[in-house]
Amino acid sequence: MSPFETLMLVCFGAAWPFSIARSIRTRSVAGKSVGFLWIVLTGYLAGVTHKLLYNFDGVIWFYALNAVMVAVDIALYYRNRFLAAA
Repeated sequence: MSPFETLMLVCFGAAWPFSIARSIRTRSVAGKSVGFLWIVLTGYLAGVTHKLLYNFDGVIWFYALNAVMVAVDIALYYRNRFLAAA
């Protein structure tokens, strides 16, 4: 397990709870790029796949946690867009 890979994922992952909280609080999609969120989610899922197929270690949990948080942010984006249209 690489401490640098772990640190990178922890640092990137630290931002998602704030983004999710903002999405819940404001119920707005302003400033969000759903395309960017999908790209980031794809990257995290690629990391999980790599860990499963080639280099399984504990870092997989950080990839998975980050992927779940991004997926929640994506779901909130679509919910907020629906609410804005209603």
